[in-house]
Amino acid sequence: MAQTLLAMAKDFVMAQIEAHRLSSDDMHTALQQTYASLHALKTQEDAHGSVAVATPETPRAPVNWRKSITKHRATCLECGTTLKQLSVRHLKEHSLDGRSYRIKYGIPRVQSLAAKAITLRRKEVVQRSRPWEKAPTFVKAQEEKKREQAQVAQRKKMARAKASGNNGR
Repeated sequence: MAQTLLAMAKDFVMAQIEAHRLSSDDMHTALQQTYASLHALKTQEDAHGSVAVATPETPRAPVNWRKSITKHRATCLECGTTLKQLSVRHLKEHSLDGRSYRIKYGIPRVQSLAAKAITLRRKEVVQRSRPWEKAPTFVKAQEEKKREQAQVAQRKKMARAKASGNNGR
């Protein structure tokens, strides 16, 4: 009977993945939980071979992630904690990273996991500091641009001098 339940559990997990209710990253965890449940059921068998069947946890209603990120707060959909941002450290407490959290709750890859005010503040700081202008490739390109402009100006100056020398005759 345990083998039948195991086969059914595997089919259930695969169906969850295909229906996009379970990410492939979470598949391993789901299967481990299934194996643990089956082991617990097997140990609960009584002498007559009957098994105590536990009813599975009802799946949660789909969560609207848009409501979890407001102007001043970001709410963790795992534990309900409100923070300014869902940091790597906080997500690690739930055995998640940013990518798996986004997949689990259907959040787009480009959506920040921080409050909107924090995101805007950081954007302003970056615009003021303009870090790309300090990058070595940018500095080198600017120097080359100045050299090219100086060469063009030199050629124009020489062309004008040559033209005025020809006009003076």
